[in-house]
Amino acid sequence: MDKELYDITMDHMMNPRNYGKLENPDATGIGKNPENGEMVIVYLKVEGDTITDIAFQAKACMTTIVAGSVFTETIKGATLEEAKELTKIMLSKLDRVSPEEAACTELVAEAFYAALEHLEARKSDPDALVPTRMITQRCDPDAMGKQLFDNTDQG
Repeated sequence: MDKELYDITMDHMMNPRNYGKLENPDATGIGKNPENGEMVIVYLKVEGDTITDIAFQAKACMTTIVAGSVFTETIKGATLEEAKELTKIMLSKLDRVSPEEAACTELVAEAFYAALEHLEARKSDPDALVPTRMITQRCDPDAMGKQLFDNTDQG
């Protein structure tokens, strides 16, 4: 990992953006890893078609926290369509990263997609249940922890 990417990753790890629960969200979604029970909850506030606020909570590894921080920072202020397109682009690139990183990123994306489903469902039923979406990627948290903290220079 190059130094700039390492510094960005460490900054998001030590100071995650948008971490926590939003009070009175317009929508909530859950992403879950059925293999190990890790999960992410995404909370959305939307005005018109713009995401005015977003937050997440995670019962997951630090890589998922970093992915959630970067993701929420990227789509905060975007329109719903822009956010969907950015999520689609992000997911299309998962074949370029390790399976562990892919699973962590997919966990955040699936929670976001579940929140979008909830937003739509609440239009006709304000008491709609919060949806949960499962990931398809496999994750080995032990390998991920070793990979994240291995900062040896291999050049």
